[in-house]
Amino acid sequence: MKIFQCQCCGQRLYFENTHCEQCGATLGFIPSRSRLVALAPAEMAGSFHVVDEPQGVAWRFCSNHQQGVCNWLVPESQAEEFCPACALNRTIPDLSVPAHHERWKAIEMAKHRLVYGLIRLGLPLESSLEDHALEFDFLAPDAEAPVMTGHANGLITLNIEEADSASREQMRQQMAEPYRTLLGHLRHEIGHFYWDELLQTEERRDAFRALFGDEREDYGQALNRHYENGTPAGWENTWISAYASAHPWEDWAETWAHYLHMIDTLETAHVFGVSVEPQVADEDESETDIRLDPYRTPEFDELFEDWLPLTFAVNSLNRSMGQPDLYPFVVAPKVLEKLRFIHDLIRETRRARARQELV
Repeated sequence: MKIFQCQCCGQRLYFENTHCEQCGATLGFIPSRSRLVALAPAEMAGSFHVVDEPQGVAWRFCSNHQQGVCNWLVPESQAEEFCPACALNRTIPDLSVPAHHERWKAIEMAKHRLVYGLIRLGLPLESSLEDHALEFDFLAPDAEAPVMTGHANGLITLNIEEADSASREQMRQQMAEPYRTLLGHLRHEIGHFYWDELLQTEERRDAFRALFGDEREDYGQALNRHYENGTPAGWENTWISAYASAHPWEDWAETWAHYLHMIDTLETAHVFGVSVEPQVADEDESETDIRLDPYRTPEFDELFEDWLPLTFAVNSLNRSMGQPDLYPFVVAPKVLEKLRFIHDLIRETRRARARQELV
């Protein structure tokens, strides 16, 4: 994630800010520019222009701004009611239940970060497949209708109990997971959507199978085996997580989510000008000066050279605060190959889309 600055007073801003805490300026995010901007009222009621573009495009807030869950802008000239992130919602929680609004807000914060990254990567938010639209259902469970988080034909379902920190931590412990977050859920589930989108040719699927395994294995039987027998011994040498060992599709989704974690975290480190220089002898491999924009870096290995020193540093900082490791993973050589495959596939997709736009 980038850091932003108020054009009115220079105050540093977070991605989610709606007002500048220093000067009070109204703020909105323009997804096509990946820019958080200060706004001034335009002639039409409810419309704004960017403060340093008084003759520029008129903007209005996404309709979910009135619910306090979105700060994204849409051009006044367009008919769309919702921004690119909120337009993906098929079902939101019943807001007549008081606790649901705060949970939905937390989910939207995570989803907007997800969509920010997808836009920066140049990935499509629309499906090229028939009857396969990318949509989200955010559902509350009840005694008669439990909700399973998952993906099916472009529809991503999320149990809103995952937005409750206590419930999510209880589930994390039950599942013996080192890490469980809303953003992690969304990045995992959307990985299933992009498997369908990006691996449509036999050539790509053959390359996938060489690394991840054959996805034609019965999915239900594989999951049952995973939950009944547990994770294979030595799984760390092949998979990024224990759950990734369940089936090639889950391996892909876990690795995809991990790649998005890496890219967004590296961008944050990049814009903050982070350098890591351990005060120990002969430790060149633990040093880095993160100068590359990860969304524009062609070679995955260059990113990973920055990633290892950065994660060693942030884990050490967390331990100094008595917190668990921020990054509780070990990337084995096999996993590195899978991450490189995803990186190259995304870059190839981005180039293909850019060529189409020029036609």
